Amino acid sequence: MEKSFMQTDERLARYAVETFQPEDPVLAEIRERSVAAGLPAIQVGTMDALHLETLTRAVGARNAVEIGTLGGYSGTAIARALGPGGKLYTFDVEPRHAEVARESFRKAGVADRVETIVGSAVEKLPSIDRHGPFDLVFIDADKLNYPRYLAWAADHLRVGGVVLGDNTFGWGMIADEKFDDAEDEANIRGLQAFNRELARGGRFRATILPTGEGLTMGVKLK
Repeated sequence: MEKSFMQTDERLARYAVETFQPEDPVLAEIRERSVAAGLPAIQVGTMDALHLETLTRAVGARNAVEIGTLGGYSGTAIARALGPGGKLYTFDVEPRHAEVARESFRKAGVADRVETIVGSAVEKLPSIDRHGPFDLVFIDADKLNYPRYLAWAADHLRVGGVVLGDNTFGWGMIADEKFDDAEDEANIRGLQAFNRELARGGRFRATILPTGEGLTMGVKLK
């Protein structure tokens, strides 16, 4: 019998959190302050932040990109894991998000290694082309544009670099083909295209990590 792909036992989830203690006081403060500032409570989960930090360290990343800053929760997890002289370029279309995130980075002691860029990532990503190649690209923004972000990452990651896409189970709808809501359909189609492009191989070897939301990971081969 095939082993279960995705862990859904609350007891085991509680064990993981209690054992690995993913959220320290710095991240807890960011999460709480972001909500108090009126930002939507859609940052990555506590274990996901730990995944990001661990993967950033595993890659040996010094030059990273985040698409979707929100309050700086995931960005802090990445920035604190960067090697000496590391830099994170993080993008968000909302000025208020960037304002809260900059304070998060300052309080977390990583402001010197983070550049927060306000505006559409589709339009703004070319502004950092000259700083590449990059070691890691984390995508957690508008799902419709995931394929466009992947195309940019494919051209600007180093060989051996990693692209990560969050929410790639599409809130449980990733395998659906019919939708009642047009916005849901557009978002899921974007995620499906993103997963499909990475899965077909060629420039990346990829997998989907069975986190609660789904975290697709691709390693650039060429």
